[in-house]
Amino acid sequence: MPAFYAYMLRCADGSFYVGHTDELEKRVWEHQEGIFPGFTSRRRPVELVWACDCPTRDEAKETEQRVKAWSRRKKEALIRGDWAELKRASRGKHAWERRSGR
Repeated sequence: MPAFYAYMLRCADGSFYVGHTDELEKRVWEHQEGIFPGFTSRRRPVELVWACDCPTRDEAKETEQRVKAWSRRKKEALIRGDWAELKRASRGKHAWERRSGR
């Protein structure tokens, strides 16, 4: 049983929230209920769309920070489990422009 999780929620307005916790079900419930004021409390309801098991809090936090910095395109590919698209999105906008001649 993993000790910690990195997770992503899709909010009612279509935005994403990325976080980490040691109690995933409880934390999603807290977001859903608006227990803590902030980003998700103003964008309910929320839906858990991705979670990753992590052995330590540090690894969960590092995963959160990495995914949080990703583009929407990369986050959506991660949610779908589309590893080919995730790889393409990782190359960045400028790599695509060079390949397409733009």
